[in-house]
Amino acid sequence: MPIHSDLTSPDTPAAALFDRTSARGRLLQTAARHFRAKGYGNTTVRDIAADLGIQSGSLFHHFRSKEDILFAVMDTVIDAMNDDLARAIGAAPDLTGQVRALIAVELNYLHGPASDATAVLFHEWRALPAERRQVLIAGRDAYFALWQKVLAEAHAKGLSPVEPDILRQLLHGALAWTSFWYKPDGPLNPDALTDQALALALGRHGPQPPLPAG
Repeated sequence: MPIHSDLTSPDTPAAALFDRTSARGRLLQTAARHFRAKGYGNTTVRDIAADLGIQSGSLFHHFRSKEDILFAVMDTVIDAMNDDLARAIGAAPDLTGQVRALIAVELNYLHGPASDATAVLFHEWRALPAERRQVLIAGRDAYFALWQKVLAEAHAKGLSPVEPDILRQLLHGALAWTSFWYKPDGPLNPDALTDQALALALGRHGPQPPLPAG
């Protein structure tokens, strides 16, 4: 069972995605770090085992193959994202808070404790065979459906003038791109970045946070 964020508000940071008290959880966390740093194709089972301080054959007590490890990393993170987003939307005080929850949860996964697994999900899913990609696509579609429901309501109630499909694509692209430039320990903290993105999404109907200094 994955250990992930128990969000009581959209701003609660994500907890550890994998249970680090279990051998399986440590294996998946270590594999995600290697897959992100070196790429799935360039990572060997021996690399993962060496980092864990075990023999490579020991990994096969938990998984039959490197592909199984990759799929487990991706399946775990997409399930956790769906669960956390549904909870955050449900806990939001109003529709603006629900839109903020969409952004906050995505940024938590991109830049929080689950960032390695999230990056692997975004960049390595084509390494899986078609039948396993379909499982991930189903999870992705469920995640997008949560976004679509909130953004469609925001559009219908005049909170956002942008068509929901277009706004979702624009926001996803912009948030994903933060992986290349945003530093969570820099002058703009995650809450402030979330507020900036919310203002961008809702325009004059959203909050107008002050620009960061510098």
